[in-house]
Amino acid sequence: MSKQSRRQFMSTAAKTAAVTGIATLTGGVATAKETPKVFIHHVYFWLNNPDSQEDKDKLIAGLRKLAVTAKTIQQHHIGLPSTTNRDVVDRSYAVSWMLFFKNKAEQDILSDRSCTLKLH
Repeated sequence: MSKQSRRQFMSTAAKTAAVTGIATLTGGVATAKETPKVFIHHVYFWLNNPDSQEDKDKLIAGLRKLAVTAKTIQQHHIGLPSTTNRDVVDRSYAVSWMLFFKNKAEQDILSDRSCTLKLH
């Protein structure tokens, strides 16, 4: 093995990294897997007492509990209205709940249970 100067070593390392990076990028495109299809159900909630933080907290706690107990829910996201103030943005709801299922049949299992959350 010949002795390299630091400059030669850095040059060789940079070229190797560049070639490896390009090979990885092109290989990644060729072997990219298709994103699995999911069924998304998005629910918006309006509260009878929209200014009640206690009611909102109870709703969110109930949604989290349901998300854990309902086996067909793959993922979920609880959201609040955006602070963006534009005409195209609806901020009238209190909480949104986005649910991810494997397919519609999995979502229908949850719907058939007549899930009802009562705050009072």
